Amino acid sequence: MWGARDNGDQKTVTCVACGTSVERKNAREYDKQGDRWERHGKEFEHLCKGCYQDLCHQPRDGLESMLINIEENMKLQSQSSSKPESQSEFLTQYIETAEEQYDGESTPDSNSQSEW
Repeated sequence: MWGARDNGDQKTVTCVACGTSVERKNAREYDKQGDRWERHGKEFEHLCKGCYQDLCHQPRDGLESMLINIEENMKLQSQSSSKPESQSEFLTQYIETAEEQYDGESTPDSNSQSEW
């Protein structure tokens, strides 16, 4: 088993979600790209225990590209009309796209988060 990594003199880190300072040993690394095991050339942000447990631990494969596509499509639609897109329109489009993409596929149970 690998030992704990030494982060030099860094004894405390700031949770990116709530801004709380916590001891580094009590924090969890957060990688917005979703691959914390690929460590080469990355600087990780940190989350406190409470914020880490509040995260959705579902797979994020393709999520960012789906959101970008929805945003681009909505920009094209808003250019053809005088009305700018709203958050509710974006969320409606996201739900429709997600249902189309994942229709019939099983997803892991959101309650199956591991404890640390």
